[in-house]
Amino acid sequence: MQTNFTAEQLTDPGIQRANEILRSCVHCGFCTATCPTYQVLGDELDSPRGRIYLIKDMLENSRVPDAKTVKHIDRCLSCLACMTTCPSGVHYMHLVDHAREYIEQTYRRPFSDRALRWILARVLPYPTRFRLALLGAKIGRPFRGLMPDARLRAMLDMAPKHIPPVSRNDDPQSFAPAGTRKKRVALMTGCAQKALNTDINDATIRLLTRLGCEVVVAEGAGCCGALTHHMGRTSESHATAAKNIRAWVHEMDGDGLDAIVINTSGCGTTIKDYGHMFRNEPPAAEAARVSAIAMDISELLMQLDLPQGADKGLTVAYHAACSLQHGQKIKTYPKDLLKRAGFTVVEPADSHLCCGSAGTYNLMQPEISGKLKARKIRTLEAKKPDLIAAGNIGCMMQIGSGTELPIMHTVELLDWATGGPQPPAMTAPGKRAPEVPILR
Repeated sequence: MQTNFTAEQLTDPGIQRANEILRSCVHCGFCTATCPTYQVLGDELDSPRGRIYLIKDMLENSRVPDAKTVKHIDRCLSCLACMTTCPSGVHYMHLVDHAREYIEQTYRRPFSDRALRWILARVLPYPTRFRLALLGAKIGRPFRGLMPDARLRAMLDMAPKHIPPVSRNDDPQSFAPAGTRKKRVALMTGCAQKALNTDINDATIRLLTRLGCEVVVAEGAGCCGALTHHMGRTSESHATAAKNIRAWVHEMDGDGLDAIVINTSGCGTTIKDYGHMFRNEPPAAEAARVSAIAMDISELLMQLDLPQGADKGLTVAYHAACSLQHGQKIKTYPKDLLKRAGFTVVEPADSHLCCGSAGTYNLMQPEISGKLKARKIRTLEAKKPDLIAAGNIGCMMQIGSGTELPIMHTVELLDWATGGPQPPAMTAPGKRAPEVPILR
């Protein structure tokens, strides 16, 4: 694609990177075949190719974006299926992230949009605030029909039936390995996940220590910054990410780390991109060090001696989170691990398509998100599985809100298969699973 940025514009590192990406696009349109929003809406401007044209026009002319441009860019899920499909290697993720930052800096949204985005940025990355918000949503759910805005109704719907108690395993500490230490790893405990589902981190710690890892929860680490980053709120996202970088570099320079392990794939995609995010800022070298050893939990488990399990007699429908299969290019490891543990694994039709969760997308674009959720659930249930497994809390909440099938994190099943407790999600309806004691 030909571009016409001026020499002065190209002194901006963000514009320089956008120019590189735009020039790599050859207009082929392969991306439209795998773009969920294009399939749902059928509008060229709701495809990656259409959004690229809008972004090019906006950036080249240094213009304040209009409502139409913002609407179509806001509708992008950032699922990154287009990057998997693109034969030219167009790095759409960096382009759309820069466009969102530009919009945030130059466009004044309607008050309701500004208020909603402010609330999400001030609540979701903070587990205590998020817990209080979930409790408020549970109390307010009977009044759902009185809410005039579909986005407010979606926020009420987000609250789970059961808000788990705080897990003390998420506190800064170190968990000793069972037997000889093979690796020392830092666990990214996250933010929203700690409020929505504490079983995932608990299972991860049990499994990794069982397999010979010392697991460290680093002092000062928290939200990865993905939520505010994808809103274009760069100063906020970088401040959050910088705290993680300092916390993990402290551990790396202390007793050392073999890996920073992440069990929420949306966070993993962002942390692996810290090197790019901070390329022009003082912690650039430290950010690159962190990105270099960041791993999804499935990547780390493939390096460990997960025992071969007997046939469990259970069929697991594996949902591939977009941030894992497209963002991190990890497609087979979770399925390989589940099969090794003794589960029969099936995949739904069109497994490359998004479930509609996409961070805060299901809250800000509930209509499109709902259509994608319904399609994903239909394809999963068509496989007639006993349960559903996924590697991202957002996907688990999205899919779980529309199906009676138990849904759990891949690591919960692997923990159970290797001696851990049965995942609470597998408990019969109407019964509460006993609380699993803290590990220390």
